[in-house]
Amino acid sequence: MTGLLTDKVALVTGASGGIGHGIAVRFAQAGAAVVVHGHRGDVRALVAEITTAGGRATGLRADLSSVDECRRLVREAASWRGRLDAVVNCVGVQPVQELSDMTDAQWRAVVDVNLTSAFSCTQAAVEVLPEGGSVTHIASIEGLQPAAGHAHYSASKAALIMYARSAALEYGPRGIRVNTVSPGLIERPGLAEDWPDGVERWTRAVPMGRLGRPEDVGDACVFLASPMASWITGNNLVVDGGITARPTW
Repeated sequence: MTGLLTDKVALVTGASGGIGHGIAVRFAQAGAAVVVHGHRGDVRALVAEITTAGGRATGLRADLSSVDECRRLVREAASWRGRLDAVVNCVGVQPVQELSDMTDAQWRAVVDVNLTSAFSCTQAAVEVLPEGGSVTHIASIEGLQPAAGHAHYSASKAALIMYARSAALEYGPRGIRVNTVSPGLIERPGLAEDWPDGVERWTRAVPMGRLGRPEDVGDACVFLASPMASWITGNNLVVDGGITARPTW
């Protein structure tokens, strides 16, 4: 993977989270200069991690529930090194709320962050991306199969998959590719303690026998941003250890 994205500049939103962190590290290891975005989370440690390892990175803050902030983020990312070649929209929230008790505000809070921010960042990015540029959205296997208490989350991720296909259709003539990556259950510190039953059931059911790692998602994103995927657009790449291949009846 080393050198696959040499001389490229990438923006990773939501890089203060576990999956975003893994994506940013993988892009840097592939040779890209990486703009890592955070909102409330601190990305300074991630920038230091990448630069200490010999990579190139800078951090930017923005509230991506704001259209203006999305546009500012993309503009500043592109000005850092005078270009922007790839965008990974990873920012997202995943609250649990039963549908019968869900308020309009709770619905909008998830949709605005998970879906509308990707729309706004993509719309801004295509104005600066060169021919051969790429946009990758981080969706979820819950965009294909819902989970109880996640109606707003599942709906936002399903819409994100279709939005990427629509964007691929319209931006293809400009030479810009748009895809999604749909992860399964990804490791994070404390997950096994917070949800022991779920982790045990997942590990027992998944064909590959383990949870995913942030780097697994990062590898998929690097591939989709690379010349190796130059004829892949409008695709949803599922990275789930095979869990969606398992019969549900």
